[in-house]
Amino acid sequence: MHKFLRAVIGVVLMAGVASTAQAQDLSDQRWQCAPFARLVSGIQIFGNAGTWWNQADGRYERGDTPEVGAVLVFKAAGKMRYGHVATVSQIVDSRTLKVTHANWSPINGSRGQIEEDVQIVDVSANNDWTQVRVWYAPIGEIGTSAHATYGFVYPDIEAVQLAGGARNSLANPMIRTVNTPMIDDAIGDLIAATSNVIG
Repeated sequence: MHKFLRAVIGVVLMAGVASTAQAQDLSDQRWQCAPFARLVSGIQIFGNAGTWWNQADGRYERGDTPEVGAVLVFKAAGKMRYGHVATVSQIVDSRTLKVTHANWSPINGSRGQIEEDVQIVDVSANNDWTQVRVWYAPIGEIGTSAHATYGFVYPDIEAVQLAGGARNSLANPMIRTVNTPMIDDAIGDLIAATSNVIG
């Protein structure tokens, strides 16, 4: 099943920008990582990024093998108290991926930016992607901190279709953004309010 999904997701991720105006609509927004990952992956999980792994149990396949279109889920820890999610856009080698994600690096002093095809390196002892280092724009290279992750959540056919539909209507999100108000995760906030978890 994953080989088929990989092929479909690859086609979706390679889709071009529909128009300059549509691309500008997306690029004029600031994002939290979870709503952006939901848009690009189509995986319909809401709430804090660090909760995606457990929420995916029984709904989406999970594992420790990177695949294009899968979402890498970071554990909540330290300054990253809500975790983080990043969508795999390219597999470089057994220890290196490229991801597209939001709200990781401050760019021009502002958070909420989308970063396209930035590097993540597996630094885990067992090459299982449980410890990674991530490209950090302010220093122009891979960051020095190792971050703990749960693993990858794989989109299903419905998620792939949702991701393709979102990109067709909003344009290809594989671009950096400019300074504007941060987009809130309204549905995630509602779920959080009823489950005592901040979205």
